[in-house]
Amino acid sequence: MYAVIKTGGKQYKVAANDKILIEKLEGAAGDQVEFTEVLMVGNGADVAIGAPLVAGATVVAEIEKQGHGPHLIIFKKRRRKHYRRRNGHRQDLTSVTITEILTGGAKPAAKAKSAKPVAAEGAAPKAAAKPKKAEAAEGGDDISLIGGIGPKIRKELAAMGITTYAQIAAWTPEDVTRIETEIKQAGRVGREEWIEQAKELMAGKPPRAKTDKARAKDKE
Repeated sequence: MYAVIKTGGKQYKVAANDKILIEKLEGAAGDQVEFTEVLMVGNGADVAIGAPLVAGATVVAEIEKQGHGPHLIIFKKRRRKHYRRRNGHRQDLTSVTITEILTGGAKPAAKAKSAKPVAAEGAAPKAAAKPKKAEAAEGGDDISLIGGIGPKIRKELAAMGITTYAQIAAWTPEDVTRIETEIKQAGRVGREEWIEQAKELMAGKPPRAKTDKARAKDKE
């Protein structure tokens, strides 16, 4: 028996025990997920085609691991315009193993954890993530004290769950590339030394903006 499912805006033909890489799903290794967007089910000569979905059909899978795709480089250049932009991207992926293909409204052997990105692409994942972001914001630092992080960028970082000096201080080059891509500010983190400023604030030093103002007054 095989089925064609839709997840992450893509279609996959699967059978029991198949391992596939798909767009990231919420969950940990060992969790079960259900794919209810089943477009077709085939069993020998019998083929059921949905309009657009096959009624009562469900594909059950188990999450093997969370991972990333290859590191891609996006480079843009405009001749004679002194314009060059270099950004990187790594797609979040989830490896799953297909365990069951069910039809006729049958239920899986164990209750499966709902695959939120599959049930409602775009809407459900955001709704589920809001409580986590709110929790992070409550215990976060005032990252606007870092020179270069204004209200708009602070809001964008908070939407990614970044609300503390420690998080910024721990960024790797890959993290910097990803963050700059998200906020569409290539090179800004290094140019304005966000990581160094975060470490200084963690050490109890005053914000650079206040220090610069104090120096300017002394010169006057």
